[in-house]
Order: sequence, then structure tokens, then C-alpha cells
Amino acid sequence: MIRSLWQVLFGITLIVISILLYFTQIEIFHAPRDTFFYFFQDLAFIPIEVLLVTLILNKLLNMREKRTMLNRLNMVIGTFFSEVGMHLLKELAEFDHEIFSVKSDFIVESWWTEAHFSASAKRLQNYVYTVNYEKGDLRTLKTLLQTKRDFLLKLLENPNLLEHETFTELLLAIFHLTEELVMREDVTSLLPADGSHIETDMRRVFAILVVQWLTYMKHLKAEYPYLFSLAIRTNPFDEKASVIIK
Repeated sequence: MIRSLWQVLFGITLIVISILLYFTQIEIFHAPRDTFFYFFQDLAFIPIEVLLVTLILNKLLNMREKRTMLNRLNMVIGTFFSEVGMHLLKELAEFDHEIFSVKSDFIVESWWTEAHFSASAKRLQNYVYTVNYEKGDLRTLKTLLQTKRDFLLKLLENPNLLEHETFTELLLAIFHLTEELVMREDVTSLLPADGSHIETDMRRVFAILVVQWLTYMKHLKAEYPYLFSLAIRTNPFDEKASVIIK
């Protein structure tokens, strides 16, 4: 309320000063016709000025702000993959023995173009994940998610993530899978119905995680080539990958 009153008084003061200056000009130069002519000329330009400021300039500022926000989000996503994402991808792949059919889409190369990324993303989105809870090590998966739960929670508390629906959805799916595993003391002797439920949760995480990882790799190639270089040299799906530059 006090701030609004200050703005009103400030506006009135500026208007009064402007009126006094116009009257002073008339008194000094005795040319009211010229004064009113230039006054209406300036007044006629106000709509154009409003157009320039509110539409064009405001749009440019919003675009810049959005780009800055997306860069911050990608930094958060990068931290996620370094701490959890890549480990989680590798663990979930152990439960899907059919993943070899699209394994080439996981092996991102330095020469990939945008067309390669798009084609790979399309194939991975259409791939039907055949997760089997008995094929991998649920205890290792449970331990990984349990130890990283505080880290994931801090990510979810980041207000900027509200602007990234897919990544937020991924975190929520991971949290749900974590809770399902943590609530079960022994994950090595699940009943068939229970195991099927866990498989559904793993498929949900796996499908979103894969697409998000590929999108992140595409971002690194475009914006941070040095980070992209390290990412492809430490790709867990590439048996030939080596951090050593030869």
C-alpha cells in the first residue's frame, strides 16, 4: 500500500513538473502555437513508443531470460546425470536384455548432427522396454536410489525445474520407484504380481530417462563441446569408450 502511494505521488509530481515547464516555455518565448504543436507531436508518438517497448523490447528480454533459465536448467540436469543419471541408466539396462537392439542409439558419436539425434530419439521413443525384474540386481538398484535420495530431493526443490515438465516428471518417477523399493525389505524374493508392479515403475523411469539423456547430450554438443567430449568418452553403453584421449 505504501509503495503504491509513493508511485502515485511520484507520477503526479512528474506531471506537475511537465506542466510547469510548458507554461515556462510559453512565458519565455510567447509561442503557445509552437508549444502545443510539438506537444501533440510528441503525444502522437506515444502509441508507437508503447508498441516498441511493450511488445518488441519486452519479447526480446523474455527470450533472453528464457535462454538464461534454460542454461541454468541444463546445468542442473548435467549435475543429475553426473551424480545419478548415468549410473541409473546402466543399472536399468541390466533388466532389459532386448536393449541391444537399439544399443547403437546410445552410442553417441562426436560427428552426430541434429538429424542423427532426432532419428535416435524417435527410435528410442518407439522402443518397447522389456524390463524383467529377475534379470538384474534389484538390491544394487535399491542401494543406488536410496543413497541418492537426498540429492534428488534437493533437485526437486529447485523452483526453476517447474519450467521443465519432462525432467520434473522424471524426478517424480524416480522418487516413486525409490519408495517402492525402499518399502520392501527384501527385494530378492518378490511375488510375481509385486515384481510386475516394480517392472512397470522401472519401465516408466527408463523410458523418460533415455530421452532426457539424449536431449542433454544434444545440448552439450551444441553449447559445451568440451563437456560433450568427456560424456562420449565415459559413455557406459560404449564398450570402446575410454576417458584416455588417444
